[in-house]
Amino acid sequence: MPRLFSAPVLVIISLLAVSTILSGCTAIVGAGATVGVAAVQERGLKGRANDLKIEARVLEKYVNAGFKLTATIGAEVYEGRVLLTGASKDTKITDQAVKLAWQVDGVKEVINEIQVGKESGISDYAQDTWITAQLKSKMTFDQEILSINYVVETVNATVYLIGIAQNATELNRVKQHASNVKFVRNIISHVRVKK
Repeated sequence: MPRLFSAPVLVIISLLAVSTILSGCTAIVGAGATVGVAAVQERGLKGRANDLKIEARVLEKYVNAGFKLTATIGAEVYEGRVLLTGASKDTKITDQAVKLAWQVDGVKEVINEIQVGKESGISDYAQDTWITAQLKSKMTFDQEILSINYVVETVNATVYLIGIAQNATELNRVKQHASNVKFVRNIISHVRVKK
């Protein structure tokens, strides 16, 4: 029987699955809840699985390229749209990250939000992680937001959003929550509003 994934892809998929299971409330409930949450998302279980596969293959390309892209560049995939975030002083690395992402089957769009000219330090990373956690918490407890349809990334106090909003009002609520989180300097949305 042929293998569907190479060893590095399997490792990356495993790490992504573990991080999904260990994030948020699913750490308490387990893997069954992760599957349930994915099924309720607008993109559905199959869409979530396809996005994870694309994300794993993008990260595999980065590892195989020999660059330290995985340390400086983040990739989030939603509906085949790859959102690249991070910070790097080297424009060659950012150009290579975009080029490699486009080489993965299933990629419909590559959104380059990599900040050029500044790298993130440990204190920046800690603050960004705190901002992301605060925003996710606010979204989760807001009954007028289906937070499972959003991915949040923060780099150097800039919040990046991707996903599907039920309507413009919901998306505005998400942006408002983001703007009320301490230390946030900017909010950039690549969220698609549901038709």
